[in-house]
Amino acid sequence: MQRDNQYTFKSRVRFSEVDHTKRITLPGIVNYFQDCSTFQSEELGLGVDHFAKYKRAWILSAWQVVIDRYPSLGEEISVSTWATEFNGLYGLRNFCMEDEGRQMTACANSVWVYMDIEKGRPAKPGEDETKAYGEGEPLKMEYAPRKIALAKDAEPMDAFPVRKYHIDTNEHVNNCQYVQMALEVLKERMEVRQLRVEYKRSAVYGDVIYPRTAYEKDRTVVELCDEAGKPYAVVELK
Repeated sequence: MQRDNQYTFKSRVRFSEVDHTKRITLPGIVNYFQDCSTFQSEELGLGVDHFAKYKRAWILSAWQVVIDRYPSLGEEISVSTWATEFNGLYGLRNFCMEDEGRQMTACANSVWVYMDIEKGRPAKPGEDETKAYGEGEPLKMEYAPRKIALAKDAEPMDAFPVRKYHIDTNEHVNNCQYVQMALEVLKERMEVRQLRVEYKRSAVYGDVIYPRTAYEKDRTVVELCDEAGKPYAVVELK
């Protein structure tokens, strides 16, 4: 539902979205946020088909997701998103997830880059493509930088190939799949309260991911790299 500059949809936490604790997973929250922005774009006529026609797309450059509480199986939730700023090639977008009592359970900030997919480089969006979204008031949250500092001593982990189920409509690894990859290479399960992801370049089907992990005092960093050690994405977990 589009209201003013904000788009909201309601849902219930599904069995397929929870883990052994019967609470929604971190990728589950990320997927809700990602789906919410996609639904808004589709409703505005600026969705997948529109951008496929003009060979343009908004590509996610960075996430910052803050989790206050992981909703449980069957809980009714509402998920909202709105653009907060358009500046040249970049767009900023906030998200929030609320429970039935309108208490926020998770929120996020995101940075997007408008890309010419055919030429593989940033392009300036048309005024009609930004005006349709409008701009809303940014969330009151502690905003982290877009770039994530790499760890000094990262340990190489076992490599694995990009699978077909990792790929989205742009023929790239889906944004959320990098988060899932990072979680799967951790030595132990952790209760994540803040997720940051810096997307550096797109992995595609046939690529091989070489992960590197570092456990620091206040954060865990996972670098998802190619064979030469050049990151596709850097994930920070706190």
